[in-house]
Amino acid sequence: MRRPRVLIVGAGLAGTATAIRLLRFARKPLEIVLLERRHDYRYAGVAYHRDGNPWDHVFNIQAGRMSAFREDVNDFVRWANHEADRCGWPAPWADFTFVEHGPAPRRIYHDYLTDRITEARLEACPDVELVEAEGEAVDLDVRAHHVVATIRQLSGDGTAHTRTLTADHVILATGMELKQPAFATDVLGHEAFIRHPYSTDGVRRLLAAPADADVVIVGTVLSAYDSAALLLRQGHTGAIHLVSASGARPRAYPETHQHEVVQLPAPAVLFEPYRNRAEFLARVRTGWEAACATVIRDHPGMDRRIVTERVAKAWEPYLPLAIEQIPTDELRRLLDEFSTQIASLRVGAVQYTTSIVERAMSCEHGSVEVVVGKIERVRPAESGRLDVFVATQAATRVIPADLVVCNFGRETDYTHVDSPLWASLVANQLVAPHQRTGRGIEVDDRGTALRPDGEPVEMLSAIGVMREGDEIVRNGRTGAFAFNLAAIKNHSIVVAAHVIERLELHCDGSARHAAAEHRRASSADETIRAAFEQAVSLEVRRLAARSRAERERLDARLRTHLRSSDHRLDAVPVAGRCQLMRAAVNQAAVERLTDVSVTPRQLRRQLGITNDEDAEGS
Repeated sequence: MRRPRVLIVGAGLAGTATAIRLLRFARKPLEIVLLERRHDYRYAGVAYHRDGNPWDHVFNIQAGRMSAFREDVNDFVRWANHEADRCGWPAPWADFTFVEHGPAPRRIYHDYLTDRITEARLEACPDVELVEAEGEAVDLDVRAHHVVATIRQLSGDGTAHTRTLTADHVILATGMELKQPAFATDVLGHEAFIRHPYSTDGVRRLLAAPADADVVIVGTVLSAYDSAALLLRQGHTGAIHLVSASGARPRAYPETHQHEVVQLPAPAVLFEPYRNRAEFLARVRTGWEAACATVIRDHPGMDRRIVTERVAKAWEPYLPLAIEQIPTDELRRLLDEFSTQIASLRVGAVQYTTSIVERAMSCEHGSVEVVVGKIERVRPAESGRLDVFVATQAATRVIPADLVVCNFGRETDYTHVDSPLWASLVANQLVAPHQRTGRGIEVDDRGTALRPDGEPVEMLSAIGVMREGDEIVRNGRTGAFAFNLAAIKNHSIVVAAHVIERLELHCDGSARHAAAEHRRASSADETIRAAFEQAVSLEVRRLAARSRAERERLDARLRTHLRSSDHRLDAVPVAGRCQLMRAAVNQAAVERLTDVSVTPRQLRRQLGITNDEDAEGS
């Protein structure tokens, strides 16, 4: 009998994290195919691949928040200090002691994910196998009981050929899709125009720029700071212009910053009927200022630089209801206009990156200038340079540049994505653009893709950036937090658990509904609540366990516990009792592992999986 096969399209952070979870969660034979079209992106993606990230490109958040596992908050710092192979690391990183609140180079995340997926393969159950495949998925044919994927590959001589792969489930982890900047149509191929600053070629050209070159960087937030800091660290003396319509800049985290969650009352001003933009923005401003004042009053020792982050996080549970009041067209306009400002309020950057750029913005060292305005066009000048036309509040300004670095965002509308796979998915109505926001695609609460009529495509799941719109309206996660590492950690757990439930427990929609009803009944019935809670605790620990021996031990205990409890399900046919109880327990365990109302450290204590390692890296 053929073992089930799961195809993951994309082997960057999202695909790798989900593959690790599948390797850990699976108890029965399973083949996991991790497909990646670019060898250098495997276990790294655009964000972390080595050639696109020089050693001075560090994470924007602290190293202690970079664990790939929400239930193991210190994992990345522990790996960096005690497990990483530092052969070839340059100063100062070769002898660097990583701490929770400090910086870490982005490029080493590639090694971290590689080590963690290697460990997961070694600790997987028998006949649970990971297969690394190269190629680009260009089409999916969803049939009654399986999916046929068409994969395009390039041979050594550059000739393209296709093959097909049959899978029982497909997970889309395709990452960010670039948006083509209309203002740069005339210069996309120009040597002085860098469209992909995180590419190997983009980094090479940045490093090769003459020290006195005049540089324009499109953007003023984190990616723009990366490019500016890279130039400044190699002694750049020429003018650097950071240009954006908002002028928003990243806040610097305090040196000893730790992620925390504060509790705030529901902002009632957001729940009033929507009247018009001016009135709505005034209400938001009033509520926001009041919330910030409350945090400052109730937490007098809190650094003022992180107050907005605390408020934005505290407001997340209330935003879905507030968003319901906003008409769709207006919601889309608000997101387009304020997404950069929202991102700058919700997340900051470590001082390793911000300090060098901000110093160069000072009066004394003023080689960096922030220009607030919209870029209208970039065109070649007769001198061989590029002229950048910026519409500022006062007038149109022309900035001559020897180099233009385009940190011009991603494509959020998947009907416009330049990809044969996404064109096929949209054309065949296997996915639907997110109706309320126009960002990403429609999915259910388990990440299952929804057709335009709302019907789920049970064999097709999505993880990561294409779920941005859903994260906004379902969970109130705005800015980069709608699709960054924090969201991907939870996506990987939920999707992997759902896939295993489908393939091992053969749960369809009706079975999942029955399991949900059993959970509600178990919570309401005093006589079985304690037994159900004990089962959930065992399942949580099994899902979080790294070693196969520990998972098998916990699984055996859980089976024994469930058998001793099945007499309480006399109304359920014997053949379905185990499936029903396992599904109900697993659903509850997954919800607890993905609880975002607490910090990861609080989560460990809440789930009863804390240990002495929680003190490491602090």
